[in-house]
Amino acid sequence: DLQIERERTVYSISGGCTALVVVYLLGKLYVANAGDSRAIIIRNGKVIPMSSEFTPETERQRLQYLAYMQPHLLGNEFTHLEFPRRVQRKEVGKRMLYRDFNMTGWAYKTIEEDDLKFPLIYGEGKKARVMATIGVTRGLGDHDLKVHDSNIYIKPFLSSSPEVRVYDLLQYEHGPDDVLILATDGLWDVLLNEEVAEAVTNFLPNCDPDDPHRYTLAAQDLVMRARGVLKDRGWRISNDRLGSGDDISVYVIPLIHGNKQS
Repeated sequence: DLQIERERTVYSISGGCTALVVVYLLGKLYVANAGDSRAIIIRNGKVIPMSSEFTPETERQRLQYLAYMQPHLLGNEFTHLEFPRRVQRKEVGKRMLYRDFNMTGWAYKTIEEDDLKFPLIYGEGKKARVMATIGVTRGLGDHDLKVHDSNIYIKPFLSSSPEVRVYDLLQYEHGPDDVLILATDGLWDVLLNEEVAEAVTNFLPNCDPDDPHRYTLAAQDLVMRARGVLKDRGWRISNDRLGSGDDISVYVIPLIHGNKQS
């Protein structure tokens, strides 16, 4: 991330990206995630989560604490407090539920003038944004990203530090259908972990076990499942749900080779 910052003018780099990295070292898989991509392991048809997404909702307390400690980062335009909905001027002096960085639950406070500022975190689920700008709170780059029509930088609230989880390959005997799946949020937005696991465990046994491309084909199958088919009302997946409108990148990596690395 520091290198991107140093080189962004040399190479005209703008924007940013999330990162999901897996390193195999001495019989262990190290899964590092900074962003909203996801990794899971499927072993004997069961799902083992290997990462968690970093979004304005999941990192609410970290973001609010930073804004509380360094209020100048909010440019006097935002409040670090969270309310169930946008506060209106007519509600000044009335009581409303709120959350601060040190709170997991809600409490009541009397609305003040400062509470009318736009919330640091606004929206729910995939629509949640930091300063109404970005929906991912960890990643690389975005050093020059500002709140629209202002001089308020978003970067101080974005972390490039990944969460790392470790999986001991040598602790288990893996079969040919045991896999590690890495995918961008385009897959996970529309398919649950269990749906992905079911799709892969049904797909792989129907492939030629000697076909070296069977795992690539499984990844392609997941992409098509998330994209869906074009119908009158747009792209649709199973049960007539909306297909993914985001980019979809998928890796399906066999774990059976780890059995030989003792």
